[in-house]
Amino acid sequence: MIMKKLITDIPQKELFDGFNGRFFHTESYTIAFWEIKKGSILPEHEHFHEQTTQVVEGILEMTINGESFLLEEGMIAHILPNIIHSGKAITNCKLTDTFCPVREDYK
Repeated sequence: MIMKKLITDIPQKELFDGFNGRFFHTESYTIAFWEIKKGSILPEHEHFHEQTTQVVEGILEMTINGESFLLEEGMIAHILPNIIHSGKAITNCKLTDTFCPVREDYK
C-alpha cells in the first residue's frame, strides 16, 4: 500500500512543554516532525529505540551520553538505544526525528 500525506495534515500534539510534534508511523519506524519553542528543555531520558535527530531550522543543544554539542540547520545526530540524552532549543527549532522500532507511546 502506498500512503501519501501532507505533513501539515497530521494533527500536532504537544508531548512535552514547548515540543509540538506530528507523528508518522509505519510498521517499522516512526518519524517525528517537531516544532520547538526557544528555551524549551527535553530532560534527560533514554529509550530502547534507535534515533536520529536532524535539524531543519534553528539551533539545538544536545547532550548524548554526557557529551554536549550544538546541532545547527542541516546537521544530524545518531542516538543508540538505551543511551541517556537530553536537549535544549537555543532558538526556535524544527527537527525531524526518526525512531526504530515504532514509538507506540507517540501514537
